[in-house]
Amino acid sequence: MSARILVVDDIAANLRLLEARLNAEYYEVALAASGPEALRRAEDWLPDVILLDVMMPGMDGYEVCRRLKACAVTAHIPVVMVTALVDPAERVRGLEAGADDFLSKPVDHATLFARLRALLRVKQVLDAFRLRAETANDLGFEPQPRPSDDVAGAMVLMTTEDINEAELISEVLTASGVTLCQAANSAEAWSMLGQGSYDLALLSLSLEGDSGLRLASRLRAQASTRDLPVMLIADADQRAQLLRGFDLGANDHVFRPVDPNELRARVRNQVRRKRYQERLRADLDRSLELAVTDSLTGLRNRRYITRHLEGLLRSGQAALLLLDVDRFKAVNDTHGHAAGDMVLRVVAQRMKEHLRAVDVLARFGGEEFVVAMANATEEEAMQVAERLRTAVAEEAVRLEGGMSLRITASIGVALARPGEGLQQLMAAADAALYRAKGNGRDRVELATGEDRRTCDIGAA
Repeated sequence: MSARILVVDDIAANLRLLEARLNAEYYEVALAASGPEALRRAEDWLPDVILLDVMMPGMDGYEVCRRLKACAVTAHIPVVMVTALVDPAERVRGLEAGADDFLSKPVDHATLFARLRALLRVKQVLDAFRLRAETANDLGFEPQPRPSDDVAGAMVLMTTEDINEAELISEVLTASGVTLCQAANSAEAWSMLGQGSYDLALLSLSLEGDSGLRLASRLRAQASTRDLPVMLIADADQRAQLLRGFDLGANDHVFRPVDPNELRARVRNQVRRKRYQERLRADLDRSLELAVTDSLTGLRNRRYITRHLEGLLRSGQAALLLLDVDRFKAVNDTHGHAAGDMVLRVVAQRMKEHLRAVDVLARFGGEEFVVAMANATEEEAMQVAERLRTAVAEEAVRLEGGMSLRITASIGVALARPGEGLQQLMAAADAALYRAKGNGRDRVELATGEDRRTCDIGAA
């Protein structure tokens, strides 16, 4: 997995050593010898991960990290702090500044590369969602507010056989408003995951055999839990299992004896990242929904129904109903566009109430609506069309101010023939609709062979 790594250290020998090791693993590397230079390089080069020395003159690593996380351009870049300091309070200070992890000097390169791979996996997912969200924003879709940094209400599932350890960790997390649920083994954990929603999985590597690692692997393999952050709890002598856990998809770790402040900081960072990812996904889902929805009626729009009909024609029999509100121009001209909008919304709602669950209704444009019916017979299509025509006409539309308008609609129905394309089907339905208009409006007409021949001649 290649990536761009920015290495920040005020000691040239340290820079060159890390550069050589990273280059040997085919990473692209850039160097910065001070905090201000690191901020400039990060914003200009946009690395995938930043390896940041803590002890630097002038601006130290903590301040650099805080500024990186405060800048919208660089806030999403993972930061790994590299330090000779061993005091747990220093790790907590870095985590609270926004760092994703800490590595001690001299750097253990196996641990470094395992952490890089884990961070890069997460960043790739977030980058994909961010890019899609930015595209949606460029199209005019407003993003949702950024999630709160407060993690109160978060749910953590801890899998451990040690009840005492679970109780101690529960007390630590309760101070942040986080609820911990315990599972004694992998089977129980998997059952609990299926019954509730969790923000973090906390797995002990001291579970019997290698069941902790197997559970971590299963969490990543299943679609329902693939994005759930996984944190490992390990003893100091479980380094090999820990590195294997990172390769299997774990996001973070904490060593025993667990420092309460460090645990709170790491849990908080993982929960915040999960909520940010969920917000990006929600923005994407919302933008996709808006992209295929007619803003006036709430129905699917022309873009969606066109693709849907193309799919129906490829997979089997389809019927197309083309409905046009009669004398709609007169409604706009006489009563105004607000009244016209009200008429369209009412017509849309009435039709929605009289369709099968499998039918797709869309506003095609102006006062035209389309119904796509999968695997419908001629009789079924005509029955539905007649039901829609009656629903539109049976009750007057009440406008603001107490005025009522009697609204009717004409409908053309066409059934797809083998090998027929969407353009031919639409033309046949349009010809039937035109005939319904010509025969007095407020009626349903079925496309005939003559309609299709007329369309073919017109196309020629």
